[in-house]
Amino acid sequence: MSQLNTRANIVDADAFYDSLLAVHEGHTKEESDALNARLILLLANHIGDAAVLQEAMDKAAKS
Repeated sequence: MSQLNTRANIVDADAFYDSLLAVHEGHTKEESDALNARLILLLANHIGDAAVLQEAMDKAAKS
């Protein structure tokens, strides 16, 4: 079983963040929320490990 990696792991985090903001430009709050939900589901499917996903949800809920 894998563990959630919470260390910095994105090569160019600033560029990723800029891309994330850009993909939301021009969208309403509802459209952005739906986009985020689709993104979460795509990334969860990519991760595929239920234990890691649960750990991520637990950690996010505590933040």
